[in-house]
Amino acid sequence: LEIPILIYLEKHYYIMYFTHLHVHSHYSLLDGMSKIDELVDLAQQMNLDALALTDHGVLHGAIEFYKKARKKGIKPIIGCEVYLAPRSLYDKRPKIDTKLSHLVLLAKDFTGYQNLLKLVTIGELEGFYYKPRIDKKVLREHSEGLIGLSACLKGEIPQAILAKKYSKAKELIKEYQDIFGPDDFYLELQDHLEIPEQREVNKKLLQLSEEMKVKAVVTCDSHYPRKEDKRVHDVFLAIQTGTGIDDEERLRMTQTDLHLKSPQEIEEHFSRYPFLFDNIKEIVEKCNLTLNLGKLVFPKFATPNQEPAWEYLRKLALKRFLSFYPRHSTEAKQRLEHELEVIRETDFADYFLVIQDIINFAKEKGIMTNTRGSAAGSLVAYVLGITNIDPLKYHLYFERFLNPERIAPPDIDLDVADNRRQEIINYISQKYGSDKVAQVITFGIMKSRLAVRDVTRALGLPYSLGDQIAKLIPSNLSLTEALQNIPELRNLYETNPDAKEILDIAHRLEGVARHASTHAAGVVIAPAPLVNYVPLQHSSRSEQEVVTQYDMYALQDVGLVKIDILGLANLTI
Repeated sequence: LEIPILIYLEKHYYIMYFTHLHVHSHYSLLDGMSKIDELVDLAQQMNLDALALTDHGVLHGAIEFYKKARKKGIKPIIGCEVYLAPRSLYDKRPKIDTKLSHLVLLAKDFTGYQNLLKLVTIGELEGFYYKPRIDKKVLREHSEGLIGLSACLKGEIPQAILAKKYSKAKELIKEYQDIFGPDDFYLELQDHLEIPEQREVNKKLLQLSEEMKVKAVVTCDSHYPRKEDKRVHDVFLAIQTGTGIDDEERLRMTQTDLHLKSPQEIEEHFSRYPFLFDNIKEIVEKCNLTLNLGKLVFPKFATPNQEPAWEYLRKLALKRFLSFYPRHSTEAKQRLEHELEVIRETDFADYFLVIQDIINFAKEKGIMTNTRGSAAGSLVAYVLGITNIDPLKYHLYFERFLNPERIAPPDIDLDVADNRRQEIINYISQKYGSDKVAQVITFGIMKSRLAVRDVTRALGLPYSLGDQIAKLIPSNLSLTEALQNIPELRNLYETNPDAKEILDIAHRLEGVARHASTHAAGVVIAPAPLVNYVPLQHSSRSEQEVVTQYDMYALQDVGLVKIDILGLANLTI
């Protein structure tokens, strides 16, 4: 362990390899503030060929990260820093089961990715107690295709070391090696040497690595992009915890630097241990996840006698057509046949059948509905009762709704009486299976004026100053644009030091995810259990509601079709 780096270089002509395997984005909603674009751009500037994303207990940003990293020529490693329950994930006793430990999981392949989806979902839907928790039993059941890292100071092994339980640390290593396999569990040193406990843990982890022949790596527990963001991140934590920056009891992370460190910064402290960098490269070479994005997945509609969906749709449309148009209406018949052929080519027959079934249920139950948007251009939708407007009478174009030259999922927006929306969702769940239906998550983003008010409050500065600044910012402009275009705001920025600090910090926080909520309308239906496609969690509104952890854009990427069912008070009235 003590071989000088120069001797090692002389013998092996060694070039160090480094990338980050422990990274939090702003989707670690309480304590991360790095946007995905910032992380990927920084990785590219550092000439990293790979990068991991390991948010706390969730996979919110996985698809966005996967796409953007690949676009920049960086290998994306999808992971998660999960919370381990001290006993069973079903045990939820105060002061006992709140003592969580951390563990980093990285997906090697598609099997590992699917196991990650399941573990994160189980943690949210079954093990949630202050945090989404799993236990070792469920981890063992879903460990295939995953790599485990011993995590930060809150990991089980570091905690055993700090408690002077060296033999316990050895037992835990053997247990994790048994769960992941001896070649897929790694001890995790971290480059946070300002913390005395971290120095002690690093020393013992190296000792354990040598004694037990278990591989080790070095990571940086990144929570913000750049070193100069340390102050901004501290203000952000105060905002997220609803406290002031001077509150001594609040959550803080200022004892060390948690930015996305450069390889040179890491090597400065760990160059004596080149095997740590070898092991990082080994992990990167093991992780080769490929996702088949953009391929649509939609449930099959249960037709009578298992008739093919398009044939049943055509039969239904032709039957209903006769009640709307006289038999000799050649124009209407040609239009109907054209639309049916496009639906056949694009393979969206099941989608039309599902939508008309939902609307039929609403009508049977006396639930007032309205369909709006480009679907009004479809004659098929009209004769099926999905829309109420005759597209021929009003010269509406079908191609605006569905075009064979631009194949995209149809988008039929359904408005319903808001006091009965849940009845429709319950019907969909009963028909297709509750494990195949969920509502859609959405994220509250810190916009310019909100960021200014939040920062002012966290800094303990007068409300009147934050209010003055916020009112000078037009709602359609970013802070950068507002400073360029509003002379009064620019003058305040240049003459008032408090205003300058507020605006500088707010600018760094603009666009960061602040909280998760439920999309007002979105519902997805899958042909198989949703957890095969997306991670799930409970809605912030109710534990009875399940929502996807991927937002509407990521859902479209993984092929799930969002159906908009919007509850409107107007229709209730």
